[in-house]
Amino acid sequence: MDFTLIAVIVLALFFDFTNGFHDAANAIATSVSTRALTPRTAVVMAGLLNFAGAFISIKVATTIGNDVVNPQVVTIDVVLAGVVGAIVWNLFTWALGLPSSSSHALIGGVVGAAIAAAGFDAVQWRGVTEKVLIPSVVSVFVGFVLAGLIVVAIMWVFRRARPGPVTRGFRRLQIVSAAFVALTHGTNDAQKTMGVIALALVAANPGTEFRVPLWVIASSALAIAAGTYAGGWRIIRTLGRRITHLEPYQGFAAETATAGILYTTAHLGFPVSTTHTISGAVLGAGAARSFSAVRWGVARSILAAWLFTFPAAGVVAAAMMALTRLPGGSVLVFAFAVLFSGGTFLLVRTRDAPPVSRPLAQLTPAAPPP
Repeated sequence: MDFTLIAVIVLALFFDFTNGFHDAANAIATSVSTRALTPRTAVVMAGLLNFAGAFISIKVATTIGNDVVNPQVVTIDVVLAGVVGAIVWNLFTWALGLPSSSSHALIGGVVGAAIAAAGFDAVQWRGVTEKVLIPSVVSVFVGFVLAGLIVVAIMWVFRRARPGPVTRGFRRLQIVSAAFVALTHGTNDAQKTMGVIALALVAANPGTEFRVPLWVIASSALAIAAGTYAGGWRIIRTLGRRITHLEPYQGFAAETATAGILYTTAHLGFPVSTTHTISGAVLGAGAARSFSAVRWGVARSILAAWLFTFPAAGVVAAAMMALTRLPGGSVLVFAFAVLFSGGTFLLVRTRDAPPVSRPLAQLTPAAPPP
C-alpha cells in the first residue's frame, strides 16, 4: 500500500468515528431526554447495536461505490480529498451542536473532489438525484407524518388510561425502539464508509472489481461503534431538548418511525440521512401533540445546516483536491485533516460539554409528575 491509500483508509475510519459521535444522538437523544435510558446505558447499547447493524447489508456501500461518481475516472487523490471535506464539515457542525447530515457531507465531499479533478461529467447525477437527494428529502417528510400518525394513534388508544402507567410502559418500549434505531443506524451509516474505502481500493488498483472485503466491514463497524460510545452531547441536547420536549410515547413514536424508514432504505440501497430522518420524526411527534411546543427557530437553524452541508463539504473537498496537485500534496492534505481535527477537539474540550457521567437531571428538564 502506498501512503495515499493508507491515508484514505485511516481518515475514512476516522470519519466513521466522527459519524458515530456526531450521530449518537440519532439513537439515544429521545430516550435520554424522556428518562427511558440512562446516558451511559444508552451509549453502550447504541455502540453495540451500531456494530452489529454494520454487518446486515452492503447495498448502501455498493451505491456509494458505483452510483455517485464514475469509478473509471476516480483516483485515490479524489477519494482522499472527498473524505477530508466530509471530516471538516462534520467537525465544524459538531462543534456548533448542529445535527447536520454526515451522509451528505461524505457524498458532497466525494462529488466536489470528483468535479475538481475531472469536471462535472465525473459525477453520476442520476444516481445522486434518484438514490441520494430525493430519498433523503422524502424520508424527512415520511418521518414527520409517520411519527405524527403514531402519536395520534397512541393518544386515541390510551385516551382514557391513567397517565402514570402509560408513561412507565412507553419508557420500557422506548428501550426497544431506541435499540432498533441504533441497529438500523449502523446498517445505514457504516456502509457509507465501507463504500468509500472499497472505492479507494479500486482506484488504487485499476481494473479490479468493486467489492467490500470483510476487513473493511469489520473495521467500519468498530469505528462507528467506538464513535457512538464516545457520544455527542452537544447534538444530543439539540435533538433531545431544544427542538421540543418529548414525552415517552412521543419518543417511542419518533424512534419507531425512524427505524422503519432506515431499515427500508438500507435494503433498497438508498444512503439517506439518518439525522434528517430522526429530526423530521421528532418534529412530527412534537407537532402532533402541540404545534406550538416545537421550537421552529431551532428547526430552521438545523435546516440551514442541512442545505449547506452538500455544497460546503464539496467546496472543501475541491480545495483539498487542488492541494493534492502540489509536490507532496497527499501528505499536506493528511496533515491538514489531522491539525484541523485536533484543533477542533481542543476547542470544544474547553467548552462546557457535559460528559457521559454527568447526572441525567442536569441534561434534561425536570419531568412533570405522572
